[in-house]
Amino acid sequence: MNLWRNRLIGLLVAAAVFVVDQAVKLWMIGNLKTLPTVERVIEILPIFNFRWTENYGVSLGLFTAGSPEGRWALVAMTGLIAIFVLVWLLRERKMTEIAALSLVLGGALGNIRDRFSYGYVVDYADLHFGEFRPFLVFNIADAAITIGVLIILARSLLSRDKPDTNGGHDTADAAPEI
Repeated sequence: MNLWRNRLIGLLVAAAVFVVDQAVKLWMIGNLKTLPTVERVIEILPIFNFRWTENYGVSLGLFTAGSPEGRWALVAMTGLIAIFVLVWLLRERKMTEIAALSLVLGGALGNIRDRFSYGYVVDYADLHFGEFRPFLVFNIADAAITIGVLIILARSLLSRDKPDTNGGHDTADAAPEI
């Protein structure tokens, strides 16, 4: 029962990431896209701006979709990845992995919806230190995907499951040691 509760929580987290991502993007479309084309930037902090960007590619601007066929190929490719992540989430047992996968799933769905609806992903978060930009302009979905992937990588690299000392048998079936 706990397992399905955790998976349900994961799906709710994915839905929350999707809803928050889409709400912020709608706000950005209403406030940034309507600014004059030359300067679609709102300075928030000396190191952070809202900057309107239409991302026609995927991660780091790779696989730019320059045609309608390319757009739908990216929708299909990212859709298949989202299905894979959903299946993985529904099979996972550990809450940490479920939470990480839910971040990836929610972010992926947000970006898929953008590409489906607009033909591009709405990016707007511009972190910079003077002229140095450690990241490309991104959005909440991108941040969720990145955090989820980093958690999965960290868990796979840093955690070690206890070795199976019982030869694959359930410990309830094992004879007590004296």
